[in-house]
Amino acid sequence: MFGFIKIPMRLKIYVIAFLIFTAGFAIKGTAQDKFEKAAFYNVMSAGDVSAIDNEIAIVQNSSSKNKQGYEGALLMKKADLISGPSKKLKFFKQGRIEMETALMNDPDNTEYHFLRLAIEEHAPKIVRYHADIEADKMIVQNNYKDLSPTVQHAILDYCKKSKVLRAEDFS
Repeated sequence: MFGFIKIPMRLKIYVIAFLIFTAGFAIKGTAQDKFEKAAFYNVMSAGDVSAIDNEIAIVQNSSSKNKQGYEGALLMKKADLISGPSKKLKFFKQGRIEMETALMNDPDNTEYHFLRLAIEEHAPKIVRYHADIEADKMIVQNNYKDLSPTVQHAILDYCKKSKVLRAEDFS
């Protein structure tokens, strides 16, 4: 009763190519939807390389205007967790460039200053990334109340392991 419809091979190829092409956009859109600051800060504090790699992919595919600073912080955090001096230096330099570029483009971004402070405080002396600790501390303290509750919570969590920031500074 129902006959098979013959579809030319060329049309099949076009349909398959179209499906593959649109699937790539669907995957990218999904990653974009996943970016959340709370998850970002959890990954930064957890210290899991695979979680950092996953978060880097999410940040890169996000539409966040702050993605350059987030990516820089993640790359420098990754440098702290991997083995091999050349790999560590490669990721740290790449992250440093991203972070400093983000700060040059948006010097009033308090969240960038907090991220840089968190990295600076734990960076090895050999990378010479400690020059802005006091300035970043003052910026974070002065602008804390203007930050989103998620970032405020991340700062207070960070205070528990920081030698520079104290929770009392923000009450």
